[in-house]
Amino acid sequence: MNKSDYGSIWSRQSVFLLTALFCGCLWGSAHSCVKAGYQLFHVAAGDVASQILFAGVRFTLAGVLVILFASLLEKRLLRPKKKDAPYIVKLAAWQTVIQYIFFYVGLAHASAVRSAVLNGTQTFMTILLAVFVFHYEKLTVRKVCGCILGFVGVVLIETLGQPVEFGFVWNGEGFILMTCFSASMASCLIKKYGQKSDPVLLSGYQFMVGGLFLTLTALFAGGHLSVTKSVSLLLILYMAFISSAAYTLWGLLLKHNPVSKVSMFTFVTPVAGVIISSIVLDEGSLFNIYTLSALILICAGILIVFWNGKLKGIDSP
Repeated sequence: MNKSDYGSIWSRQSVFLLTALFCGCLWGSAHSCVKAGYQLFHVAAGDVASQILFAGVRFTLAGVLVILFASLLEKRLLRPKKKDAPYIVKLAAWQTVIQYIFFYVGLAHASAVRSAVLNGTQTFMTILLAVFVFHYEKLTVRKVCGCILGFVGVVLIETLGQPVEFGFVWNGEGFILMTCFSASMASCLIKKYGQKSDPVLLSGYQFMVGGLFLTLTALFAGGHLSVTKSVSLLLILYMAFISSAAYTLWGLLLKHNPVSKVSMFTFVTPVAGVIISSIVLDEGSLFNIYTLSALILICAGILIVFWNGKLKGIDSP
């Protein structure tokens, strides 16, 4: 298979749709895994250093998994070239280090519900950066409508129709918004750098670099993890798989498709998270009007952006 055929696979709607949904479901399952991981590794709710250490170990292992798997497929050690170094460092900074330090510190000063709702702004930020900063595409009515529907769906599924009192604390809600901005920058950068280098290589090494930085920083700050059960190791291995598989596949989708089309599927993550938490952690009822309404709104938003045909009265991407 030549490179053009390989690229066309990721642009096929069936492959794109299944892959994007798979990534969303993987990231959705991470919510339940993090909660379970904190219990298994005895990480207290307010122990930010240990939480960052937990993330650092997870991402370092994710990088190892990506490089190991890719090297086995290529039958050679996947090593970065000199030109890849700045790409890896910048991606590690935005995707792993900045994003998760701001996330864990912000979450300690903002409620989980407000944080989840604010996370819904990531798609807006990604599209705005892709349009106005990186100039990958144009802003259209269709993209705006899709984002609004998806965001309303996220609000519904996270609040269950209850009013949310929004305050704003710079190291709380402000840090959560910075988390969204960091993730959006990472998406746009992997689109850019993926045209010049192998996105799989970039994914693996940025996780290793970022994960090691988080691990060393957390250890210096006094973070610690207690391993008392063998299931703890299986859980951290699965969480590493979540990061390695989802981000690597996401990078491939971004390389071969418009940023707006890919980023719309981030709205799938909270829906998957609620469904998986309801099943695995028995957190609330899965079947309610808010979950169903949220699912309909998010699907409608994705369809508006995803569909290649023309809708009467709405401009095309």
